[in-house]
Amino acid sequence: MSAPAATSTRVIAQARFDAGTLLRNGEQLMVSLILPAMALVGATLVPFPELDGRRIDAVAPGILALAVLSTAFTGQAISTAFDRRYGVLRLLGATPLGRGGLLAGRILAVLVVEVIQFVVLAAIALGMGWRPDALGILPFFVFWIVGTACFVSFAMLFAGTLRAEAVLALANLVWVIMLGLGTVLPSSTFGEPWSTIVSFTPSGALGEGFRAAFETGAFDWQALGVLAVWTALFAGLARKVFRWSD
Repeated sequence: MSAPAATSTRVIAQARFDAGTLLRNGEQLMVSLILPAMALVGATLVPFPELDGRRIDAVAPGILALAVLSTAFTGQAISTAFDRRYGVLRLLGATPLGRGGLLAGRILAVLVVEVIQFVVLAAIALGMGWRPDALGILPFFVFWIVGTACFVSFAMLFAGTLRAEAVLALANLVWVIMLGLGTVLPSSTFGEPWSTIVSFTPSGALGEGFRAAFETGAFDWQALGVLAVWTALFAGLARKVFRWSD
């Protein structure tokens, strides 16, 4: 009788399966790549609202933030909700993979899909004249990891408590709302006091963090703190209320 595969092997296999599922899903492909690409082109070419500096430099980092939101939140909320409804989560949790391995595999799959999104969207932005600060790679990486953790936790909060049909409707609605809350365009475009309010939303904090990274090569410490607080809040609530089966 052969020995069971190592934990890392099981997690990687699950991540490969989940990433393939996300990339083959037409609706997910629309939300994760096509709509962000359209938003990149549209927000760059439309002359309003007026932005300080070169327009592409403010829009492109926001589109990368939108990509994280699309895959880490919308895609995971919907797929996990339906997996819970059909008993997939309960069955996988009882396998040698375990619940921890299942979650680790899904997070790894999200990161893989996001890398593909970044490559495609950044290529389009560079072709449109985007010139990011190379020193911004490190702060971008930190915000990417924390932002992914934040929105995956938010997705689990949705998927683990609501009916699948409700998650399908609400996750897409939240995506539309957060698209306008500091992701595609800077929070400063809203004027006070709304700009301050938007900057304290998770989408606004992620967008501002990406913009600071690629425009100046620096950390936006306030945005990172806001994002970390939201991550802790969402993760704590999801851990308490998440149900593995209906």
